[in-house]
Amino acid sequence: MSKTPTDSSGISFTALYTGAVWHRYGLSDDALATAQGKLLYHLMTPFESASKAVIGGNIRTFLLQRHLIIDHLIDQAIEKQGINQVLEIACGMSPRGIRLREKHPNLHMVEADLPDMATRKATRLLAAGKLGDHHQVTPIDILATTGNNTLEAVVSRVFDNDKPIVIVTEGLTSYFSLEVISGFWRRLADILTHRPGSVYLSESYYRPRPPLLKGSLTALGGILGSVTRSQVSFHFQTDQQAHQHFIDRGFKSATVHDPRSWYGNLPIPESRGEPMVRVIEACS
Repeated sequence: MSKTPTDSSGISFTALYTGAVWHRYGLSDDALATAQGKLLYHLMTPFESASKAVIGGNIRTFLLQRHLIIDHLIDQAIEKQGINQVLEIACGMSPRGIRLREKHPNLHMVEADLPDMATRKATRLLAAGKLGDHHQVTPIDILATTGNNTLEAVVSRVFDNDKPIVIVTEGLTSYFSLEVISGFWRRLADILTHRPGSVYLSESYYRPRPPLLKGSLTALGGILGSVTRSQVSFHFQTDQQAHQHFIDRGFKSATVHDPRSWYGNLPIPESRGEPMVRVIEACS
């Protein structure tokens, strides 16, 4: 996310790369495959291979861990709690909407992103015949406080009732400082309070303790920040700290999911040592 909220050109770099990862691992649709994404995947491969050899995991490992755990938690919310509305913010080239609609035909799926990316996504889904009354794409600006693209306006517009919803932000929150994104979380918690039983799903990355790895990731964060014209942040140090932060923002409950808890139960890649990523499940 760029410092200028309505400019999506910077963060599209990471959106295209993650889209290529989903496609490479059989999670995406050909309609969402891009030439730019394929090129980025190729260019990143040497770095990814070296990272996995040195630290036992890489960006692709963490992307797959978070993505598949979030998918599983959405399925649980749909199948066990009966929620039939999902909003994915910062959807980029995520294939989640297509997969969820195929698996749950009665689901009302809404994808949202900054205007440029939302237009790009909608064009591809429309050409593939994926859009319709129950699968939509809409622009959103999570930092806006007035206008049609605010978080509050979008939720009110695309879900015109008081039933619970699942809201997902994957690959978004680390591009903001904790102070800035906390404002979004507080507003989100307030919205979901009026829809009891709603679920918010996101991820958080922990800064590692070993000095060499810590220095490497700080440098990588600086590179990503330059490319996306944003501030890449590590928000929390521990699971308890993350849990308490979401409770303090106004959520009724919060669970911090460590990928290691899902090894052997979900088809996710395993890290050597402690995974750097966590999945946050906060409920109203």
